[in-house]
Amino acid sequence: MPHSHHSHSGQFCAHAKGTLEEVVRAAIQKGFRTYGLSEHCPRYREQDLYPEEIEEHVSCSALTDTYERFLNEAHRLRELYASSIDLLVGIETEYITELDLQGTSQLLTRNLHGRNIEYIVGSVHHVNEIPIDFDEPTFERAVSSFGAEDVHENMTSLLSTYFDNQYEMMTRLKPQVIGHFDLCRLYKPHLKFEEYEGVWDRVKRNVEFGVQYGALFELNAAAFRKGWGTAYPGPDVLKLLMKSGGRLCLSDDSHGPQVVGLNYHRLPAYLQSMGVKELWYLKRDAVSEIGGVEVCRYPGDWASDPFWTKIQSS
Repeated sequence: MPHSHHSHSGQFCAHAKGTLEEVVRAAIQKGFRTYGLSEHCPRYREQDLYPEEIEEHVSCSALTDTYERFLNEAHRLRELYASSIDLLVGIETEYITELDLQGTSQLLTRNLHGRNIEYIVGSVHHVNEIPIDFDEPTFERAVSSFGAEDVHENMTSLLSTYFDNQYEMMTRLKPQVIGHFDLCRLYKPHLKFEEYEGVWDRVKRNVEFGVQYGALFELNAAAFRKGWGTAYPGPDVLKLLMKSGGRLCLSDDSHGPQVVGLNYHRLPAYLQSMGVKELWYLKRDAVSEIGGVEVCRYPGDWASDPFWTKIQSS
């Protein structure tokens, strides 16, 4: 499937590597026909900076400048490489506090000298204002931040809060792509949501809402390099998505040219084992004068696309 909707570069993200142009060139070399450039949205509080940003003396105002420079470069590259690849220009959300949703909403309403944000990858990376995907000790700190003596109770609170935050982000921004739906169990891939009171009901609520407004749910190959045996989401959520009529798309969530398309060769086995028959992707809306995307279904049998042979050997 020659599409990915979620990527980052070291030029505009402190925990990634390489330039944005190097990422684009890698995507072309790997055979992608559509590739989404979706750098992180700015954050608005100094305490939300990551250690590598603090070391580099990055400020919150600098993050806004960085994102706007990304837009300029992404649109330049889209025109430069238009004959080789369809580049989509997007943004990946944060929801740490209300400031993040407000700030992203404001960015989306601004036409930055014609450099439009064409689509949103809707993601949540924090619970109780603590990162849940930075490292395992930080994740455990997020779990214990709920203050109960019982570990199961704390985990129930973390999972419930994660999916409530995800739902709030979805209702406010209606992202075209839902990013790594079950990131909340990154360090516990075998965790079963149904074993935590009220959590599976929240999962179903979020899926139903995304289906209702037409979101794509990404099958994110980054989970493989994080030690999972599957992509995000895990089999239980993927079964629910298929049962509910959720539309699935693919992402590599690359953080530099060296990981563009990484582990894509492992996706077909997972998808086929789960009975996935249809895949979807975003396409630039040629009719719109202000940018934007439309949702397209991959025609025919996705598994027979020659892209899979090329990515297997690359």
